[in-house]
Amino acid sequence: MIFIDTHAHLYLEEFREDRAEVVSRAVEVGVKYLLLPNIDTDSLPMVLQMALEFPAHCFPMVALHPTDVKEDYKQQLMQMEETLPKHKFCAIGETGIDLYWDKTYFRQQCESLEVHCEWALKHHLPLVIHSRESHREIMEVLTLYKGKGLEGVFHCFSGDYAQAKEVLDFGFYLGIGGTVTYKKSLLPEVVAKVGLNYLLLETDAPFLSPVPMRGKRNESGNIPVIARRIAELLNTPLEAVALITSQNANNLFKLNIDEL
Repeated sequence: MIFIDTHAHLYLEEFREDRAEVVSRAVEVGVKYLLLPNIDTDSLPMVLQMALEFPAHCFPMVALHPTDVKEDYKQQLMQMEETLPKHKFCAIGETGIDLYWDKTYFRQQCESLEVHCEWALKHHLPLVIHSRESHREIMEVLTLYKGKGLEGVFHCFSGDYAQAKEVLDFGFYLGIGGTVTYKKSLLPEVVAKVGLNYLLLETDAPFLSPVPMRGKRNESGNIPVIARRIAELLNTPLEAVALITSQNANNLFKLNIDEL
């Protein structure tokens, strides 16, 4: 079985001491491909360095995370845009709107998301959307681009089925992570209704570890735990979850993985 972790921040400080071992452990359990979403201009060199160090396994993204949209967001976006022709990115991510922590820069977050949509269209790359307390606001921005060929994923999707259907109707995938194993999660019902054809697997490492690792540092090697929970919910073999979600990721991110 081959799994793809479509969202892991393995370049962060939490992995400084054992980054190579974390990648190795993931590969050992079948998680052979790791997609690295960017946060800001400071993290981008680290994302690119990981892709250089582990070229067979790591794929970089570029974007400004919504919680990092501050006064200097236009300058950061300009610096990032300059890197787009210089490197092979698999996605524009992660971008979006986050109204959970702070609403001060809501207007700027909307403008930043629009810029990322333009990048995605110009460079024929999918979007990786961060959505927290902001589903309606994000859909309003995305609607401006409806019919223009935008594609992507709502990473760490945590909404209900009605919201999931909106995402799917727009042509986007749902990123499913460790929260599918949590008791109060809405995801079991969503996954059961949606099925495998529109799901991607992710960890959001080092955050959101699945049960029974909850509260500990998350890592890409936990993807099979998430996949097993999805297999239970859909009453389908684990092999099917691995194959279909990996094919979904391969198609969306244009990874050109021949072994799937």
